[in-house]
Order: sequence, then structure tokens, then C-alpha cells
Amino acid sequence: MKKTLTLFCLVFFFAFQGKSQTVLPGNFQKMVQKLVQQLPPQQTALQLINFAKGLIGKPYHYASKNPKRGFDCSGFVSYVFENFGFSVPRSSREFPDAGVPVSLQNAKVGDVLIFTGTNPKQRRIGHVGIVYSVDGDEIKFIHSTSGKAHGVTVTEMDDYYKSRFIKAVSIL
Repeated sequence: MKKTLTLFCLVFFFAFQGKSQTVLPGNFQKMVQKLVQQLPPQQTALQLINFAKGLIGKPYHYASKNPKRGFDCSGFVSYVFENFGFSVPRSSREFPDAGVPVSLQNAKVGDVLIFTGTNPKQRRIGHVGIVYSVDGDEIKFIHSTSGKAHGVTVTEMDDYYKSRFIKAVSIL
């Protein structure tokens, strides 16, 4: 266990030393996934959010999950989760079938929120984000938006996003 913890710490040390913008190589990524799965979900969620915070300000770029170019919403979510060895969909429309459904009231940091596109009256999936913080009834999420922020940002789950909310899923 001590070796596992040491290896895990080294992985995160190097991941956060300016190399956090690169997806880990396949074999190494599988090893990290096994280590992450041994952590309590709360610890994994905090590591995931800390990694995602390092991407705040990256520009919005349609159909991209490349941190050098920018991210669309699902590209951002998949990029973050893949850096921790989790296999998630690339398209926002596929997220309802990923993970375990949770109610919005039971959503936790690290869960994925699924929304309609910009028109809440059209109940088609068009956007995803990751729960960033939960403080009572107040939820904030991190996502890549084509809206006013035009990139990776943290947003409060206000009435507009509540009207667009479709589902929450737990990947961790």
C-alpha cells in the first residue's frame, strides 16, 4: 500500500508540474486508473476538480478536446476524466447512458451534469459539465461554454441552467 501511495503521489506531482495538459500514455494511464479506483470517491473527485481548474480560461473550440486549441463541452469533460483513466463518451448526447444516474439533489463534486442545448424548450441533450462545488442547494459546475465566457469556466446552477437540466450521472 505504501508503494501504491508513493507512486500515486509521484504521478500527480508530475501531472501538475506543467504537464497536466497532456493525456497520460496508455499503459501509464491504465496504471493510474487502477490507483485512482482504490481511492475513496471523494478524494478522486477533488483530484479531478483540481485538474479541471488548471484548464480554466482555455478557449472554447467546437469539436475539440485538445488543450492547445481549446475544448467544446464534451471534449472538456472527456479530457478531464480520461486523464484519470476513466472511459467516458466523447459526445454530450451519449452521457445519459454513462455512469450511474443521480438526482440533482444528491449530485456530488465530480458528477456530470447533462443539459439541453441553449433552447430549454427543445429537450435534446446539447451540453455537459462537471459538478465543481455543492454548498447546500447551491451547485457550481465547471464546463467549456460557447457563451459569454467562451471557454472553460465555473458557472452557478442558476434558473437558466436549471431550466436546461436533464440529468446528472456519477462516473466515479
